[in-house]
Amino acid sequence: MSSEVRTRMTSPTPEDGTGFQADRPAGLLWAMRFDADGCGHIVDAAVDLPDLGAFGAGFLWLHFDLGRAELDAAISQGQLGPQRLATSAFGPDEHQRITVEGDHVGGVVADLSRVADGTEQDDVTGRLHFVMGPRALVSGRRKPVESPEATRAAAAEGVRIASPVLLLETLIDYVIASIAASGGKLSDEVDGIEDHILDERVRGDRRRLGPIRRDAVRLHRQLLGLCAVFHRLEDDGATQDLPPQAMTVAGRIAQRLDALDRDMNLIAERSRLLQEELSARVADQSNRQLYTLSVLTALFLPPTFITGFFGVNTKGLPLADNPHGTLIVLLLSLGSAVLAYGLIRILGIRAPRE
Repeated sequence: MSSEVRTRMTSPTPEDGTGFQADRPAGLLWAMRFDADGCGHIVDAAVDLPDLGAFGAGFLWLHFDLGRAELDAAISQGQLGPQRLATSAFGPDEHQRITVEGDHVGGVVADLSRVADGTEQDDVTGRLHFVMGPRALVSGRRKPVESPEATRAAAAEGVRIASPVLLLETLIDYVIASIAASGGKLSDEVDGIEDHILDERVRGDRRRLGPIRRDAVRLHRQLLGLCAVFHRLEDDGATQDLPPQAMTVAGRIAQRLDALDRDMNLIAERSRLLQEELSARVADQSNRQLYTLSVLTALFLPPTFITGFFGVNTKGLPLADNPHGTLIVLLLSLGSAVLAYGLIRILGIRAPRE
């Protein structure tokens, strides 16, 4: 991060067209300075940012709302890192990726969307854009996400972050924690549905399993992308000018993401298997109901034929003049039903087994 950027952030001079305003850059949500001990302090517009020195002696974190920020001039002047890297990282493309250029790392990673009023969202996925250098980390998002707010709050409460690499690790740790919390809720719901199935209480569970499986699959996709990103950083960074600490952090993050992805994949697989079991149970119930209906139809068909035959208004109808004709017809109807039932048993037509 150049000293020119820091001067323009705090200088009382008017706007100069570089993309940074006199008091506050457009779209800047916060600027936080970390000293050599890793203590973070929000930078006020009236406070000069000192020269932060070499890697590890202190660094700056800028976080932008990319929907409002005007960063083209700053990117073109190399104030946010290598021009090509910053252009790619803060561009409109939301696909997860990571690029190493010299001692800078930039990319786009998954995060969970954050809603201030606590309302439910249909799509919980978000994106965090960043460029990390030896003395700065510049991040941005187009819609509110969880990890920057959580990291800023933790740093304000005294959590020490000694370098931009560890700041990036902290951001990803909060992404992992948020996804793990969402996965824990999904797992609890799956456990409850599984208990209902074992207790033969499955009403409404098919409707509940659909959203659970959908959310688990969505989170699994995000984790797959995150895993690929940090495995690539771990592999590509070894041939670049990144410090060894960056490789160590990338390896730790990749291991945690791999473990969480296995858990999320397990939830998705469990929900799929439970859906199949519920479908089988529903099909079995339908078969039993169809069997009952078929037997009743077979039992009532002969009596219906007999009563219909004797109910026609034609001459020469049998038993029309017999004083016991009604009783005889009734016995014939009952006998035909018994005969139909006997044929069903002889033919071996039985109800579906449990």
